[in-house]
Amino acid sequence: MENVNISFDEMWDKIMECDRSYDGLFYTAVKTTKIFCRPSCRSRKPKKVNVEFYETIPECIEAGYRACKRCQPDIEHCPQIDLVRKTTGYLLNHLNKRIVLQDIADHVGVSAFYLERLFKEEMNETPREYLEKIRIDKAGYLLRNTKRTNLEICYESGFQSPSNFYKAFRRVKNCSPGDYRDSAGIKESCDAMD
Repeated sequence: MENVNISFDEMWDKIMECDRSYDGLFYTAVKTTKIFCRPSCRSRKPKKVNVEFYETIPECIEAGYRACKRCQPDIEHCPQIDLVRKTTGYLLNHLNKRIVLQDIADHVGVSAFYLERLFKEEMNETPREYLEKIRIDKAGYLLRNTKRTNLEICYESGFQSPSNFYKAFRRVKNCSPGDYRDSAGIKESCDAMD
């Protein structure tokens, strides 16, 4: 599996959201308990200063961590799930490029039809829907944590046009990028505003 290109703070956000769609792409290791978990683990969240992230289970074990008994990150090695994780890793690392389903299928070594069907079964969304979601996640992170303009964020998060960016952002977050940035200052999600 290829390395995922997301920052510590972005991974932290994903574990705070218990986002299942990032499972298998990285693991959360807690220094104080010496336990590692999936991003979606529902166990009590550690302090940020006590967290390290690893990309593979062997890295976690080599660093002296053991698997969480609740989320069992060391279980679940079937070829279909590995294929989906390889797909999500590819999408995360190429989110700012124009991607078509055939590119992803070629990368993971299966037909486009099979990939889309398997991905939908496992993730409850198509690769295109997942890609849009992670682009919006990236945009949301940049809106909350940088002073970049909406246009810069639009292109950095992989959208090809501002109109698509604004439309997708509103559909996913239920507000405009500007409103989202304003609400981030008071630690309130736009979803809660509706």
